[in-house]
Amino acid sequence: MFKTEIDKNSVPNHVAVIMDGNGRWAKQKGKNRLFGHHNGVKAVRETIEAAAEIGVKHVTLYAFSTENWTRPVDEINGLMELLVFTINKEIKTLMENDISLHAIGDLKSLPSACYRELMKAIEKTSSNKRMKLILALSYSSKWEIMNAVRAISKDIEEKKIASAAINEELFNSYLNTAPYPNPELLIRTSGEHRISNFLLWQIAYAELYFTEKLWPDFRKEDFYEAIVDYQKRERRFGKTSEQLTKMLQ
Repeated sequence: MFKTEIDKNSVPNHVAVIMDGNGRWAKQKGKNRLFGHHNGVKAVRETIEAAAEIGVKHVTLYAFSTENWTRPVDEINGLMELLVFTINKEIKTLMENDISLHAIGDLKSLPSACYRELMKAIEKTSSNKRMKLILALSYSSKWEIMNAVRAISKDIEEKKIASAAINEELFNSYLNTAPYPNPELLIRTSGEHRISNFLLWQIAYAELYFTEKLWPDFRKEDFYEAIVDYQKRERRFGKTSEQLTKMLQ
């Protein structure tokens, strides 16, 4: 059991997850892609529960990218219906576990019913404190960065800020993710070793963990295994091991 190996004093504050492999999982079973997405809901639930149990404070799930809009219309519609259904079904669980729901991305591009239910769930869970669950919906990192650049340029033109004031902290404040700390750990399922345009700025110093498990098969024990692997790594942030040792003395 990997959970018993976890040092709860060094659990990552923020874990991001690329939930990949729903389509391949469904294909292996002779089903359509939506069958895989529906079965991926259990993996979402187990991941959220596992994270909350060990004290993770932020979990960001890559639920739907801006590139996903190019998928077949039937799949997109099915995904949006599944999103609304899942949000409504899981509100009770979020409330019972003191978890607040958040979202990043081009949310206004979502179907009106989906956007409406999402906003209702965000509002209803807003006072919960144990953990923040952040859904990346109609999101891509390039889209987010370009939006930030445009907003900064506009504020410079309107003389709200000076170009000389631009630094990392200011740039962070223009991102969708401004209210949240950067992830320390990024998990990707399905054996693919790509970032897929997800939180490119924010994961500059995140640990990357790749697993062969397809998303619908991902369970609590798999999440705990990723945390154990993370805790075995030395996070140097550009420093040497010797420098880190001196800092800790």
